[in-house]
Amino acid sequence: MVAVLQGFWLIAAVVAVGWVLAHTRLFGATEQRVLARLTFWVGSPALLFLVVADADVHVLFSGFLLATLAGILVTAAAYLLLARVVLRRPLTHTLMGGMGVTYVNSNNLGVPIAAYVLGDAQWAAPILLVQLLFLQPTWLAALDASGEGRVSLGRLLRSPFTNPLTIGSLLGLAVALSGVTVPPLVRDPAELVGGLAIPGMLLAFGISLRLSPPPRGKGTLAELGLMVLLKLGLMPLVAWSTAVGLGLSEQEVLAAAVMSSLPTAQNVFVLAVAYRRAETVARDCVFATTLLAMPAMLVVVALVGGA
Repeated sequence: MVAVLQGFWLIAAVVAVGWVLAHTRLFGATEQRVLARLTFWVGSPALLFLVVADADVHVLFSGFLLATLAGILVTAAAYLLLARVVLRRPLTHTLMGGMGVTYVNSNNLGVPIAAYVLGDAQWAAPILLVQLLFLQPTWLAALDASGEGRVSLGRLLRSPFTNPLTIGSLLGLAVALSGVTVPPLVRDPAELVGGLAIPGMLLAFGISLRLSPPPRGKGTLAELGLMVLLKLGLMPLVAWSTAVGLGLSEQEVLAAAVMSSLPTAQNVFVLAVAYRRAETVARDCVFATTLLAMPAMLVVVALVGGA
């Protein structure tokens, strides 16, 4: 359990630094946006390029992948329907919230949790690649295209080729498929710049926690409760039931349930800041699911692993 706790501690410690910077007024809203934009335009594309370039793309075609993807799709559909029909949220808000309930922290927490709980860090790779190459481009394309609540087909088709995160992922995939080794001349500066991504997004998140008011009001709390329930309840349940229905091995069933129980990734908040869409709900979703993910995963391991 040490590796799992260390993963949570790493995130909490850096977020706390951002909170202190804001509390002491060394950093404010302007610095928060600078960090978010630096992460979005510079650090994250370089990091994603290296992550995908080094990955084994063959792990995408597996039953485990289908089970986790089923959890993502059902959870997204449930939130989009409830947010639009019941909560009556605007389209752009709904899209950002949909990303919040489906995009998991497969890197910072996924790798150590896969290594300890599942015995092999490779279980983090499929969901990471699916998010980078399918889920992220889809949500970002929808956000790019949803100007003033109207979706433009032209912008939807162009957006994957204009978004820096998607471009970094696609370049990495091209390298992985070709089998070419990234030369030090390219890798070294990419690693240096990519090192900005994770601390930058965590610091920006910590600053936001201090500067923004806590969630309040029946509408906000109801939506946050819905997002937590969908992310930590429905998504692992669907992934588990799909894995069982596909006849996967016990290890694959457990892996699908555990990896689907990961909390919302911090870069969802960074994207909310970059797009200026539903920043508060993105921040609260990241915070609440990160806080509750540990007990949720322990319950999943106890139930599914025991079964």
